[in-house]
Amino acid sequence: MDFLPTLWFIAIAVLWTGFLLLDGFDLGVGMLMLTSTRDERERRQMLNTIGPVWDGNEVWLITAAAGLFAAFPLWYASLFSALYLPLVFVLVGLIFRAVSIEYRGKGHSDRWRRWADRGLGTGSFLAAFGLGAALALTTTGLPIDANGDRVGGAFAWFTPYALLGGLASVGFCLVHAAAFLGLKTDGPVRRRARRLLVRSGLPALLPLTGWVVAVQLLNGGSWTWLLVGGAVVAGLFGWASARLGHEGRAFAGTSAVLVLGVGSIFANVYPVVLPSTLDPAWHLTVANASNSDYTLGVLTVVAGLGLPLVLLYQGWSYWVFRRRLTTDHLPAAHAVRAAVAPPAGAASPGTTSREHRPAGGPEDARPA
Repeated sequence: MDFLPTLWFIAIAVLWTGFLLLDGFDLGVGMLMLTSTRDERERRQMLNTIGPVWDGNEVWLITAAAGLFAAFPLWYASLFSALYLPLVFVLVGLIFRAVSIEYRGKGHSDRWRRWADRGLGTGSFLAAFGLGAALALTTTGLPIDANGDRVGGAFAWFTPYALLGGLASVGFCLVHAAAFLGLKTDGPVRRRARRLLVRSGLPALLPLTGWVVAVQLLNGGSWTWLLVGGAVVAGLFGWASARLGHEGRAFAGTSAVLVLGVGSIFANVYPVVLPSTLDPAWHLTVANASNSDYTLGVLTVVAGLGLPLVLLYQGWSYWVFRRRLTTDHLPAAHAVRAAVAPPAGAASPGTTSREHRPAGGPEDARPA
């Protein structure tokens, strides 16, 4: 195989892994907002843990899709057209999540915040499930013909592997979020996250394990069993660390589960980037789906210059907001002078209450 197509296959795998690793706990926290607590200050505490980083983490998704489009246009065209319907739901879910986070604190009622929490949780679930299903189908196959076009109706993509991948992504996001909350919070939220990780961590990772093993058996790899075994050991290490109260090690364990597991998946399917379930001769590979060497060379130079900058500013943001967050860090309700004078005859005398505005979360996040 040519060097540049292989290099960009590795780059695409790293970008998808980076998205699941970083935005995974954001999506998990969004889903946990629905069930983990009924206390408003604790929900604000949870939301503020991801407030400074969630939009930066989402950049990995945009970069992965853009890199796929630029480096492997046939892979991009076949995958995104075959999965048009589920990816629409993913887009809707991401919109719900973003709007819920940004506008949660703009309302003045409990009802407004409840609907924002529902939008955040539902949007996070749709995004996690849809992207997991898409990645699972990328590695197990779609009914595509010799031209890369999908054969079948609008739901031809909905297979047991799609369901398995969606559940794998949702389960990992919940586990990863529990580890993240244990690392980033203190008080009841921290204890509840640790309890969730200890009680439900291993069962929630079973779909991810099933996806990894299924790809392993389908492709018959040998050395990749080492990666699978490493992922299992990392999962047990993270669970044991959570039981012992070592949140940092628990988070490292869940992160290693994803890196090793997804690494084994992409290593097993190489050089195929999108298998055809109709005929092996119609597989898309790094050779027949990639762009020209000139284009890949230009992309390599651009990525080599831009990627270090992205890693630096994202690492800096994590460093600034590295401390644990407690409910004591959330500002109390207070009155502020209105930026715009109220109309004549309005009830407000020139001040407005911030009693409800801080409940949105991200604007309250600050280094401890």
